[in-house]
Amino acid sequence: MEFKFDQISKLRAKTPLIEAVTNYVTINDCANAIIALGASPAMCESADEAYDFSLISNAVYINIGTLTKEQEHAMLQAIKAADDSNLPVVLDPVGCAAIPRRIGLINKLRKFGNIAVVRGNLGEIKALTGKGGKVRGVDSIDDGSDGIKVCKTLANEWNCIVAASGRTDIITNGEKTVLIDNGTKMLTKITGAGCILGALTAAFCGAETNYFSATVASHLTMSIAGEIAANKEKGNLPGSFKVNLFDQFYILNDETIKYNANIKID
Repeated sequence: MEFKFDQISKLRAKTPLIEAVTNYVTINDCANAIIALGASPAMCESADEAYDFSLISNAVYINIGTLTKEQEHAMLQAIKAADDSNLPVVLDPVGCAAIPRRIGLINKLRKFGNIAVVRGNLGEIKALTGKGGKVRGVDSIDDGSDGIKVCKTLANEWNCIVAASGRTDIITNGEKTVLIDNGTKMLTKITGAGCILGALTAAFCGAETNYFSATVASHLTMSIAGEIAANKEKGNLPGSFKVNLFDQFYILNDETIKYNANIKID
């Protein structure tokens, strides 16, 4: 498989509308990341409006980080609308390895519609396969030794793309697997890097019918933007790094991604 480095151009040409029902900690960051990249964010979490708003969107992003009853109902409506309209849904199963109740919600969501991409850390991915991932709160502390096997298992069980972010990002559809060795430790020094990555994944999926390629593109974008941001002035400081990161979402192009990509395709 040869990866085509044209995803950012496709996204900016289409400017997809992304409906996101996400958590309160990072909702503003997710919206700003989507718009900086070149897509259009909508953060409608009203249970009365999520269905109708999802119908006019190009992709749906569901992040279960800070659940409220209103959000739960909105998520169910959003995924039902996406299923009715054949739109991609990106799920970030935040905290499902630490809070078993969230597994129940995810199973309920799957009854309302299909999930195109699951994007989480390895602890969360393992929890979804029933293996019990090693986590500290919402952060994975798993060593990743069986990461590829676990991701492939979930991808085949759910018939979707599975992406586990970490020191090496793993993206698989159960058959093809891409490993990405870009990134920087500074991404662990800000809140919500994973949430932002999920939002970017939804943005790329909203502009591309090949959700595998879209998911690879989002992870390359996040990792390479982080690398460049960390090397800018004061990029070793969390506040400056975050500003630099969002600037890079706006500046990055396909050529820069291709030049910096450190990927292995299996």
